[in-house]
Amino acid sequence: MPKKLPHRLAATCLVLSAFLAAGLAAAQNIQERTFKFAFVNQKEHPQGMGAQRFSEIVEKKSGGKMKVKLFPSGVLGGDASVIASLQGGTVEMTMAIPGLLSGMAREFSLFDLPFLFNNEKEADFVLDGPVGRKLLDKLPEKGLIGLTYFEHGFRNVTNSRRPVAKMEDLQGLKLRVMQIPVMIDAFRALGANPSPLPLPEVYTALEQKAVDGQENPYSLVEASKYYEIQKYGSNTRHVFNPVVLLFSKKRWEQLSEDERKILLDAARETQPFQRAANRDVNARAAEFLKGQGMVLTEFPAAERERLREKLAPVTDKHVRQIDPALTQELFSELGKARGSAAR
Repeated sequence: MPKKLPHRLAATCLVLSAFLAAGLAAAQNIQERTFKFAFVNQKEHPQGMGAQRFSEIVEKKSGGKMKVKLFPSGVLGGDASVIASLQGGTVEMTMAIPGLLSGMAREFSLFDLPFLFNNEKEADFVLDGPVGRKLLDKLPEKGLIGLTYFEHGFRNVTNSRRPVAKMEDLQGLKLRVMQIPVMIDAFRALGANPSPLPLPEVYTALEQKAVDGQENPYSLVEASKYYEIQKYGSNTRHVFNPVVLLFSKKRWEQLSEDERKILLDAARETQPFQRAANRDVNARAAEFLKGQGMVLTEFPAAERERLREKLAPVTDKHVRQIDPALTQELFSELGKARGSAAR
């Protein structure tokens, strides 16, 4: 009989743990709630993987009372329309690159400056520091709550016409770009013909040759199956995109402090998982795309520096439109990340 005691104790502990979790949720001010989480990428994309992990953590922390229902692949609309739905309170959550928020708070366009970050470590340092926090603090007055920063990664050019191995190869290419001014200005300065489109419309535009190509991390090229209609890719790495995890302020104000804490804690716990997943997928995506028949061209560091120099006037133009103190703080943080004097 005593030999069975450890097994009984283990079973008892499991039961007690379940009761304690349920009891904790009951003791807290947590109601039965379902949140709609809409985003433009696929569920299999690293952003979708992050959304799924976030959903699981929220449900666990709330004792099953709070559920997050995912709406991937732009089924509830493109970024702009979903952000408007958050402001109206009809959708609770989404993810958006900072540039899509620059129309509300111009400072967010800082994160879309060409060649701002050299690597992910620099981006993490700035986003998770005071500059990243100050930008999130600008969102409540616009009807949004910024929970944390996920990641999209370094953007690369793909097209159906020719390899891109130098700056001149971009001349005349009609490229879908993000619907933000700095990206439109940047590709126009490089001699391309930028065509801003919502992400859900890009595959059809590429398939119908309305545009020659687009620019996104290779993870999205894989997840969106652009390799079916894009022959050439080039790792230009011209912009690094973080992603802001957003919640509707209108709905946020209806939540208790306990419910808000669960959402914030879940976001913070999900962040390292999502970033790691994104980097892993991006690291493997190039080989996958080659296996699907895409021709991937190495974009030399010297050519990347030429792009940087060519785009300096675009960077200066957009920096001048932003609070100089915040801009200086950003470059100061970058200097710290690089272990050198601030720019």
